[in-house]
Amino acid sequence: MLSKKVEHTLNEQVRIEAESSQIYLAMASWAENKGLAGVSEFLYDQSDEERTHMLKLIKFINERGGHAIVTELNSPKTEYTSLKELFEALYNHELFVSERINNLVGVTLDEKDYSTHNFLQWYVSEQLEEENLAKTILDKINLIGDDKGGLYLFDNDIKQMTAVSAAASNPGATPTSLI
Repeated sequence: MLSKKVEHTLNEQVRIEAESSQIYLAMASWAENKGLAGVSEFLYDQSDEERTHMLKLIKFINERGGHAIVTELNSPKTEYTSLKELFEALYNHELFVSERINNLVGVTLDEKDYSTHNFLQWYVSEQLEEENLAKTILDKINLIGDDKGGLYLFDNDIKQMTAVSAAASNPGATPTSLI
């Protein structure tokens, strides 16, 4: 059984994951409107992943005797001046989510809720991966600078990365069926 404090903090994380999904969905739409097909596919996938994170939390809360609450979400930003600004926002958002996950882990330790603490270790590892990926992408964008040819190649590279990632999570699917 979840303590009220752990349940409340988990429900805050449900909202954060839902807002993350919306943020990345808005970013994907912006990128798609700018002709960045690879970036938009990557961001649509990120949006789906964040929704999956939210659902995993909801099911955990309910299975542990709590009540998962779906709340109103803040509206995401829908316009960016550049791809660099977009990925800086993405990276900063991942840092924020990591901070919140770490705070949540701290609450579980304070409450001596070791089952929830154990459950959250997956989120801790996932956030390390997401931070690293966002930082790597931002580093590449900084290397490209204002070079349009470099941007074109980056968009194609991220599209291939998305296809490879999708293939890895869908064994038996052909890469062309995932694009």
